[in-house]
Amino acid sequence: MSGVEIFEVGPRDGLQNESRPIPTAEKIALVDLLSQAGFRRIEVTSFVPPKWVPQMADAAEVMAGIARRPGIRYAALTPNLKGYRAAKAAGAGEVAIFAAASEGFSRANLNATIAESLARFAAVAQAAQADVIPLRGYVSVVTDCPFEGRVPPASVARVAAALRDMGCYEISLGDTLGQGRPETIDAMLAAVLDELPPGRLAGHYHDTAGRALQNIDASLDRGLRVFDAAVGGLGGCPYAPGAAGNVATERVAAHLAARGHDTGLDMAVIERAAAMARAMRRGA
Repeated sequence: MSGVEIFEVGPRDGLQNESRPIPTAEKIALVDLLSQAGFRRIEVTSFVPPKWVPQMADAAEVMAGIARRPGIRYAALTPNLKGYRAAKAAGAGEVAIFAAASEGFSRANLNATIAESLARFAAVAQAAQADVIPLRGYVSVVTDCPFEGRVPPASVARVAAALRDMGCYEISLGDTLGQGRPETIDAMLAAVLDELPPGRLAGHYHDTAGRALQNIDASLDRGLRVFDAAVGGLGGCPYAPGAAGNVATERVAAHLAARGHDTGLDMAVIERAAAMARAMRRGA
């Protein structure tokens, strides 16, 4: 069996768009349970201004409260230098920056053009390099944009290359609307793979249209071996109208196992975490 890694993003990307304020203790409990499942990387929170994402206002408290296990990197999203410094102070094992492949989405999500957002991230990248903290990059709307429609693969490749040049060790390619199809994902990957090898790419596919697993298959065929997922299918994007949750970790793990790939995850723990995540969504 070949190994495929699932990067768990539920505590951050999954919870950020929940309307009910999730208590800090519940977030910590979810991360602690996920830490028992065998993940190598868990995205815990984001250090963003609370006015942008109120759900993440307790980022430092969550990072301070989790029970860290050896061999797991606990990651945080950092949109600017202030966020990066806060994440570093909170003991983040890696940080992430995020850009968009379309100008319309970049303006809506970051209030900046693509070029301006990349310039803003340069300071974060330089600081992470100086501190020897791994830096991951996200690219949003890699196939479809809510404001501009179909996104040219060349645009995705340009942004991915810029994040690579900034020092990102891995680029996560996000189908933010969940409207990608195997053929559009494949065309996008063909362009991006001209800039980066598959070992430095990850797929981040929302399941709005029910095609996330098909898109993962298309990516596997292109050599990708890392996929982002959120336990319980939590998530969405406040800047992508109509976008449903991330693809559920438990579905991805079962699908990969059926295809003969080993994720190294304990499915019993994953199912417990999925139940916890769904209860958090219901407010139970």
